[in-house]
Amino acid sequence: MIKAGLVGVTGYTGMELARLLSLHPEMELDCVTSRADAGKLVEDIYPFLRGFKSGKVVISFPETRELAERCSVVFLAVPHGSAMEMAGPLLDSSVKVVDLSADFRLRSTAVYEEWYGLKHNQAKALSKAVYGLPELYAPEIREAELVANPGCYPTAGILGLYPALKNSLIETEDIVIDAKSGATGAGRKASVSTLFCEVQDTFKPYGLPRHRHTPEIEQELSAIAGQKMTVSFNPHLLPVNRGILATIYTKPRCGQAAETIHKIYAETYARHRFVRVLPPGCLPELRNVRGTMFCDIALVPDERTGRLIILSVIDNLCRGASGQAVANANLMHGLPVETGLEFAPLAV
Repeated sequence: MIKAGLVGVTGYTGMELARLLSLHPEMELDCVTSRADAGKLVEDIYPFLRGFKSGKVVISFPETRELAERCSVVFLAVPHGSAMEMAGPLLDSSVKVVDLSADFRLRSTAVYEEWYGLKHNQAKALSKAVYGLPELYAPEIREAELVANPGCYPTAGILGLYPALKNSLIETEDIVIDAKSGATGAGRKASVSTLFCEVQDTFKPYGLPRHRHTPEIEQELSAIAGQKMTVSFNPHLLPVNRGILATIYTKPRCGQAAETIHKIYAETYARHRFVRVLPPGCLPELRNVRGTMFCDIALVPDERTGRLIILSVIDNLCRGASGQAVANANLMHGLPVETGLEFAPLAV
């Protein structure tokens, strides 16, 4: 059994990791840390885990030495800035690391410092980091010591655009990613902006025009397209708990028939278990991916405006964070990517 550590159990991503690992057939939580809840059992803070082995794990203070002694992989579900301080010592102790923060997603320390306002002091570890999107980088993830788990918005946007850019189906200019996320995407810390009465029965944009996921999206899309790309990324907050729906506006290149584009998407993702390219005329919904690793993609050719509209839908906590982290840990340990992640959606 693979022994896993979890640093930062009290956030939504930590909560979701504890849930996912409670039934994983090859990996189990052995060390769980939180400064605020040290000494408690996991089931004390998450009663839904009563009766599961992971619920009986005692939460401890985050100590790198203890994590290194007890675990072969550690998930860092902590804020940006904190992850880089722990990753280096863990890697030096030959522990595999999956970082759910933004500390190792951006390949340029200068870009990271510009967008996150922090000094990046782990250039050595950054040089080892692999971007953890399995559909694009599975061979590299299998050999990785450190995986930078993608952000939720980037996961939806990149998966939606990958086949189109890879096969030069669309123009690389004037791409708009109009995305909506459930409130869990804002984190679990108490904040006026995410109080029930501030979120329920309303719908609002935020983070415009410089949301921190923008450089991550542009970095990966540029790598796919083979040229520098700038996109308009516009996030919004939905009055729901989970899920992201990204509506992506693009211009198809001349001569690309709708049937051909759909066929290329279907062929691109045919061998990837967790991406479902929907039949023509079928549109995705949040509830059809809730609680799962699925990314549902739909293609809508708009002949009147000359646009190709791409719809990409994921669960922000599972596919957009913790589930993807488990998928990456699976690959790092030689397991099939879907191990322990075969869930049917919570449609109601």
